[in-house]
Amino acid sequence: MIDSTNMSRHRGFTLIEIMLVVIIIGALAAMIVPRLAGRSEQAKASVAKADLMNISTALKLYELDNGSFPSTSQGLSALREKSSAAPAPRNWNGPYLEKDPLDPWGNAYVYASPGTHRPDYDLSSKGKDAAAADDDIVNWQ
Repeated sequence: MIDSTNMSRHRGFTLIEIMLVVIIIGALAAMIVPRLAGRSEQAKASVAKADLMNISTALKLYELDNGSFPSTSQGLSALREKSSAAPAPRNWNGPYLEKDPLDPWGNAYVYASPGTHRPDYDLSSKGKDAAAADDDIVNWQ
């Protein structure tokens, strides 16, 4: 027969078992966290590239409707609301964008038409440092 008072003493985890589980979880975390640490900047760069593609699509729709891209002075706001500045849009069917686009770092995308790198327009994000540098995300590469 099994003594019920003897079994109640052996239930639960010992301190060594708990420490072993904590050590294993700590070791797993030490291996995983460094791999994820640099991913946020990569993710933001990917979002910026996707945004450039979406804005490019909106610009192409604008150009199809109006015969030309918005001028640099009109900027990307011409994709949200009809501009009265010259050249006035002929057949504006917008809005082509729901809101003024901001890059993942909270800065406005840089737009120029005609472009210096492409004949139609240049579109870019200055990246994390918000300054022209090699880390910029651009539509001309």
